[in-house]
Amino acid sequence: MSMRRRTFLQIAGAAGAAAAAGPARAAFGDPAGAGEAAVLVDTTRCVGCRACEAACAEANDLTPPPVGDAVLAGLRPTTPERLTVVNRFQAPDGGPRFAKRQCMHCVEPACASACPVRALDKLPGGPVTYNPERCMGCRYCMVACPFEIPKYEYSRAVPRVRKCTFCAARQARGLAPACTSVCPSGALTFGKRGELVEEARRRVYGPGSRYVHHVYGEHEAGGTNWLYVSDVDFAQLAMKVTVNDASYPQLVKGALGVPPFVMTLWPPLLMGIYAFSHRKEKVEHEEGPGAGTSKGGRHG
Repeated sequence: MSMRRRTFLQIAGAAGAAAAAGPARAAFGDPAGAGEAAVLVDTTRCVGCRACEAACAEANDLTPPPVGDAVLAGLRPTTPERLTVVNRFQAPDGGPRFAKRQCMHCVEPACASACPVRALDKLPGGPVTYNPERCMGCRYCMVACPFEIPKYEYSRAVPRVRKCTFCAARQARGLAPACTSVCPSGALTFGKRGELVEEARRRVYGPGSRYVHHVYGEHEAGGTNWLYVSDVDFAQLAMKVTVNDASYPQLVKGALGVPPFVMTLWPPLLMGIYAFSHRKEKVEHEEGPGAGTSKGGRHG
């Protein structure tokens, strides 16, 4: 029995070691992400044409977005079929303001850190991509994302998690993201994050600036590769103004460590208990009901 107990403990120990090691994580590289690809969104220049939506749909083989201004009547989130959306808001001066929404492509993405199988992965150049062949459908990424961006295809027989991938395939070919390449008003500027942060600061804090003194995405969630400047409060543009400035993988690493622990340690631990229990039953069956009773323990 002692040997069987040691075998069980070895199984549990090996499972614990595997859980401690955990799945490989993407190397986030430069914490500031200065050299990563980024986009500066100037909401004062957006005219609400939604050409970016059409370009995104074409680049990702999605159905074309609805046409007409009626679609701007209500606040729209991203969906599995709409990886970017433009919403219309009313500024204090009574005029319209438009704000594009998509994955923020965090410098240190919480979604990639939460994913136990690296279906979501941060590329060195900046994009946070998704591999459906790795995805196990746990949806921890949806819980982890402070911007509530990843969406699940509940209606599909084989559902995927859907979000903007920053046109990673286009970038790999030296092309700009589809949305930025069609913007007619200069609202979207594609470049390196460090340079765009400096440009955003120049616009926001320069002489005669009419912008709110804040670059959204410079510090939110530890920094994002989509940066926003605006002349109205970001809360009025339905931006997540309660997002913490700290890197979310650092804030939630204890909580996000639980799902990988459960999935990597618990199954082999249960298998070990199952094997140990059934081995004991088999031995007792083979040795008979008197097994374990000392031969000298009975007196005539």
